[in-house]
Parts: sequence; C-alpha cells; structure tokens
Amino acid sequence: MDFIYQDPYPILKDDTQYRKITSDFVKLEKLGEREILTVEPKGLELLAQEALKDVSFMLRTAHLEKLKAILDDPEATDNDRFVAYNLLQNAAVAIDGELPSCQDTGTAIVMAKKGENVYTGVDDAEWLSRGIFNTYQERNLRYSQIVPISMFEEKNSGSNLPAQIDIYAKKGASYEFLFLAKGGGSANKTYLYQQTKSLLNDKSMDAFIRAKIMDLGTSACPPYHLALVIGGTSAEANLSAVKKASAGYFDHLPTSGNMAGQAFRDIEWEKRVQLICQESHIGAQFGGKYFTHDVRVIRLPRHAASCPVGLGVSCSADRNIKGKITKDGIFVEQLEVNPKRLLPETAPHLEPAVEIDLNQPMTAILAELSKYPIKTRLKLNGTLIVARDSAHAKIKEMLDAGQPMPDYFKNHPIYYAGPAKTPEGMASGSFGPTTAGRMDVYVEEFQKNGGSMVMLAKGNRTKDVMNACKTYGGFYLGSIGGPAAILAKENILSVEIVDFEELGMEAVRKITIKDFPAFIITDDKGNDFFENL
Repeated sequence: MDFIYQDPYPILKDDTQYRKITSDFVKLEKLGEREILTVEPKGLELLAQEALKDVSFMLRTAHLEKLKAILDDPEATDNDRFVAYNLLQNAAVAIDGELPSCQDTGTAIVMAKKGENVYTGVDDAEWLSRGIFNTYQERNLRYSQIVPISMFEEKNSGSNLPAQIDIYAKKGASYEFLFLAKGGGSANKTYLYQQTKSLLNDKSMDAFIRAKIMDLGTSACPPYHLALVIGGTSAEANLSAVKKASAGYFDHLPTSGNMAGQAFRDIEWEKRVQLICQESHIGAQFGGKYFTHDVRVIRLPRHAASCPVGLGVSCSADRNIKGKITKDGIFVEQLEVNPKRLLPETAPHLEPAVEIDLNQPMTAILAELSKYPIKTRLKLNGTLIVARDSAHAKIKEMLDAGQPMPDYFKNHPIYYAGPAKTPEGMASGSFGPTTAGRMDVYVEEFQKNGGSMVMLAKGNRTKDVMNACKTYGGFYLGSIGGPAAILAKENILSVEIVDFEELGMEAVRKITIKDFPAFIITDDKGNDFFENL
C-alpha cells in the first residue's frame, strides 16, 4: 500500500472578516532562500489583549442574527422569544464596553497554529498570557481561576490566569489563532461517551442522541451551538474537536470522508440532530423550539476497539474570535458593532408577570409563591442574598461544626451568582445567575435547617431538590441565563458584601433588585417544570 498523508482537519476556506489592529511588530526577513516572518513579542501581547477585550463585550454577527430569527419565527414560543429578546437587549448593553455580556468572563483559551517560517524568539504562551492579563486587569471582567495550594486548599489567582494555550505547528509564514472565553456553565456541559462499533447504525445512533441530548439541560444558557463528534484517535482528540466545532472553527471541513481519514461534517445528521433538539421541547431555557441555534456533527477516524463520542456546546455567550498574524500586520475577527439594529421596535408580547415582594417575611414569600403553578413568570422586587459554591461549602462546614444556619440564609431568597467587577458609577457589575445544579448537594440539609427556602439560579435540578422542596415547602426559581449586563444595568440597585469577603467574587452579598425576571421551576408540592416537558 502506498504512503498517504494529508491534513487531518482540512479547512477548505476561511471567509472570516478581519479588522487590522496594527501593521507594527511584524517584518519579513531573508534567511538563505527562506522568507521569515519575525513577530515581536509585543505583537502577541497586543493580539491577545484585543481579542479577549472584543469577545468579552461583542458577539459574532451570525450569532446575533440567529437570535433575531427566533423573534421572526411564528413557530417560536413566547418563552423562546422572551429569552431571545433579552439576549439581544443584553448584547446592546454590553457593546458599550462597561458591562461584559456574561458575568462569568471565562477561562481564556488560545488555540494557535504557528507557521514554520514564523519567528518570535520567546515563549509565545507567556506573551499571550500577558495580553490576557492586561484585559482582565483593565476591564470590568471577573477573576474565576482557582489555583490549588495543596490537595484541598485553594485560592483565587486574582488575575484570571493561568490561561489554556495550545500551539501547533503548520507550514508557511503566518500565525493563526482561535481565542475563546469559556464560561464554566458551558464548559461543564462537555461530555465524553466511550462507545463501540455497535453505535454506528441508524437506529442506535438516533436513540443514543435522543437520550444524551437531555444530559445538556439548560444550565449552560441555551439556545446552544451544539457539537457532536463521532470518533477520534483518542478521547483527547475527540473533545478537542468538540470545542473547536462548537466555536464554528470546523464549519468549512469537507462533507465526506476518504482513505486518509480526513475529518468531515455530516450535513444529514446535523439536520436530524437539530430536529431532535426541537422535538425535545426544552426550547430557549423555558420550553419551546429553540434549544439549539444549530448543530455541527463531525466524523473522525477511530481505533477499532474504540468509538469515543463527544458532545458539547457554545452557549448564548458565544465568545469565540479568530486572529491572525501575517506579513501585512496583526488582525482580529470583526465582531458585530451595532447589535441594536437587530432589536425589534417593540418587545414581544407576553402576559403580565406576577410581582413578588421579597422584603416580606420568608413565610409570607412562600405563601405567595404557593398560589401559583410552575411556569409562572415573575417579577421579583426586594432583597436577595447572593451565594455560590465556596460560600455554600463554608456554611456546610459551619453546620457540621454545630453552628446555626446564618440568619441571612433563612430570611432571604438565595441567588446563586458571582459578579464581574463593578464599573465606576454603577451599582453592580454584570451579575447573571450561575448553574443551580452545583448546589443541589446542599439543598436538603440547608432547608432542614431553615435556609435556602427560595433559590434563584439557572438550569434544571435533580430529583433530590424536588423532594426537598416538597418536604420543607421550598421553591426554586429560574432566571434567564445569559443577560448578565442588562440585569446589572436595569434590575440590580445595590450590592454589599455581608460575609466571607476573602472569597472574592464568591463572597456572600446582599443585593437589592427591581423587576428581576424569573419563572417558578420547582414548587413546594414537588412539581418541576423540566420534568413535565
């Protein structure tokens, strides 16, 4: 047999629109017969800085146009339109560069392909990290990276570093980049399933996808850009392809395979998976058609004994941006600069929401909520306590030590969230909900001790939470995942730290809210919105 080699991921074209950052920091030099593109380290720093700045406050035009399409679709539900409209409003607020589109400003991820004739003379990852550092220091972003000091002791790095930086070699004299700001919610919805040859038939694949789509839930802020990757020379190769496919990086792969094992898109299965997602009726977070904007199905070669299958998403904060360095300068992908043009003149029609006064005693709040069924749309006004993972762990330690549940956890609803930095002159930084499911393990014990009786967050929860709410008379309210900037601008009036200040963005806070949107997801009778889909 003859030797065969080809690029395993042959991207056939790049129709990305770029904007030039600068012509500085690059020059062509001769080395024998070769032309070498010399890139000064400052150029790497500048590119990373600009890319992470842009992607924190701006989104791709194609992504925003898909939100507009939901508003124009007569088959979309009122809930689909409500979410899409809020996400477009959020983009129109974030574009001002003060409030990032999502409070979880993500792990900074860089995937790069460096041409053999590109010379920098430095550790490129260090200089890319410098640019990332600059943006997170100078902008109203959040530090989310937790570093281990020992096996169980951790601290926030205070810079959002380290970043994940993977640099590959390629031919030529150009340097190509994909930057991602990947939030925890969507990163956590990346799944690897180790399957076998028995999956590779129409009936088994259809049943598998219908079952596994439900693993995604809504906690990563749909509508999603969903990626499904079948095969891979390793589990690592599979999941790497999932991330790139969800970011649109593989949109221009071939649409059929060959004997060299090239990756390809399966357009037929993309349409089928999109239909399966629509038929799930999960919709854009609260029921409907738009669980996904689109689907990418990528087929890869595999070992005869293995069939890894990867599933993942890019969420409503679709923060992916390309960059490149060539002899002509340093460039970054052009994102949408005027999202307001996509907003309709009038908001979608919705039935009036039920107003809930959170400044009543907890017994009165619970009695008021008990009047309404799941799916009821609410407007919340009053006081919330904000607490997420680390604060819950601290309170669990207090209970284990025989200390009482703090009064603030008993007297007020608990909002699972962690804010970005507060812009000067504003009451709050971007401050959307975090994933509820990570706190599920605490709910039964906390409610037994009189706390967490009303919880506010995003996404679906486990049966244990439903059982606890039924036993102790609690409620879980769902807020829209994604519109963190507009919540900060229009719905949060004040913020103050009340406990565990050393936890940084995970400290316990008290906030005052006005017309904060939410839905009843789990009630005091054990009913749950997502179980009834």
